[in-house]
Amino acid sequence: MELPPEINIKDYHYDLPADRIAQRPAGKRDASRLLVSRDGLITDEQFGRIASLIPEGSLLVFNDTKVVRARLLFSKSTGGEIEIFCLEPLSPTVDFQLAFQQETGCRWSCLVGNSKKWKDEALIKTLDEKGSWLKAERKSNLSDGCFEIEFSWAPSSLNFSEVLLRAGSIPLPPYINRDSDDEDAIRYQTVYAKYEGSVAAPTAGLHFSEDLLEQLGTLNCIIEKLTLHVGLGTFRPVTVANVLDHIMHSEIFNVKLSTLRSLRNQVSSPVIAVGTTSARTLESLYWLGAKVIAHPQSEINTVNQWDPYQPDDSELPRITEALDALIWYMEQSSLLEFHGSTSLIIVPGYKFRVLTGLITNFHMPRSTLLLMIAAFAGDDWKKAYSHALENGYRFLSYGDACMFL
Repeated sequence: MELPPEINIKDYHYDLPADRIAQRPAGKRDASRLLVSRDGLITDEQFGRIASLIPEGSLLVFNDTKVVRARLLFSKSTGGEIEIFCLEPLSPTVDFQLAFQQETGCRWSCLVGNSKKWKDEALIKTLDEKGSWLKAERKSNLSDGCFEIEFSWAPSSLNFSEVLLRAGSIPLPPYINRDSDDEDAIRYQTVYAKYEGSVAAPTAGLHFSEDLLEQLGTLNCIIEKLTLHVGLGTFRPVTVANVLDHIMHSEIFNVKLSTLRSLRNQVSSPVIAVGTTSARTLESLYWLGAKVIAHPQSEINTVNQWDPYQPDDSELPRITEALDALIWYMEQSSLLEFHGSTSLIIVPGYKFRVLTGLITNFHMPRSTLLLMIAAFAGDDWKKAYSHALENGYRFLSYGDACMFL
C-alpha cells in the first residue's frame, strides 16, 4: 500500500458557509437527518430509522469515552482572564482513569489562552461558598504550544474529576460561537459515555438514544464498545500543502479482550464503526495484530502514523490472522483489556482491513477526518457532501449524520 509522492490538501476542500454549522443539537437525539451513501447511491433519511437501514446481523462498534469539563477560566489578581484547557495527564500518572482519581494534586499538559499575560503568578479559583478552591501553576513549556500545569486544591477529599465537575465547563468546539450551558452538559455527551478522558465528543454517537440502541438489538445487531479518548489534534486542520508532511496526533485507546473475541467471531459479518474514532481504533487493531505476528516476543502497544503504508504489503496477514494474534498476545500476557496508543492517519490510498460501514457526521474541510471519509468512500465523498450542502443538511459536531456502506 505505497502512497503517492503527494496528496494535495486542496483536493479535500469544500466551501462551508457559516450558517450551515449547527450551533445547537436537534430537538431529540435521533431527530437528526441521515444521508445514506450505499455504493454511491444517495438517499435522504431520518436518523431515527437507522435501525431499518443497517444490515441485519451487523456488528456496530461505539466509542464510550466521556467528555470532561476540561475548560477552566481563571481571573488574575490584576483582572485579566486566563483560560486553561486540560489535554492529557502527565504525573503522578498518565493513565486517564487514575489521573481523575487523584486527591493530592496532579500535573497536566494544557493549552493556555492569554499565556503571554501569565508569568509566575499562581492562579486560584473559588469552587463554592464553603471555601473550596483550585490552584494552577505553570511549570514548563511543552511541545506543540502546550504547557505543563500543576493543579492543587482543597479540600483534599475531592478527586480531580470532582474538581473539574465543579470548576470546569464543557469544551465546545471553537466553531460553536457561544458558551456552553446546561443543555450541552447532557447533549455533548453520548448516552453510553462511561470513561472520562475526552476533550471533544465522539459526535456520531450523539445521535443514538436509548430507544434506538434497543431497536438495534431486536435486529440481531451486535453492539460492542471500545474507548478512545478524543484529543484536540482530531480537529486540527492540515496546514501543509502535501498531506504526507502532516504530523498526526496520538490518542490513547482501550479495548477489552471480550470485544476482540466478538470482533473475531463476527469478522465475516458487516462491521460498522460509529464515528471516526471507532474506525481509527478498529483499523489500529489490525496493525497491532500484524506487529504481534512479525515480532511475537516484543511488547506491542503502539501504532505509528505510517505503519500501514509499506511498499509491499503482499505478506501482510489476513484480518482473522491479525485478530487471532492480538488475542493470543493478550491471553499470553493475562490481559483482559488492551491499553494502547495510535497515531494512525487514514488517507486516500489506505486499504481498510476491518470496516465495511461507517456512521459519522459531516467534517471540516481540509481535516484528517475528511481524509478518512475520502479514503473509505473514494470520490463518493464529494457527491455526498455536495448533496448535503444543496439539501439543507447541518454540519459538524451538532449537525446531521451520514452513513457510508
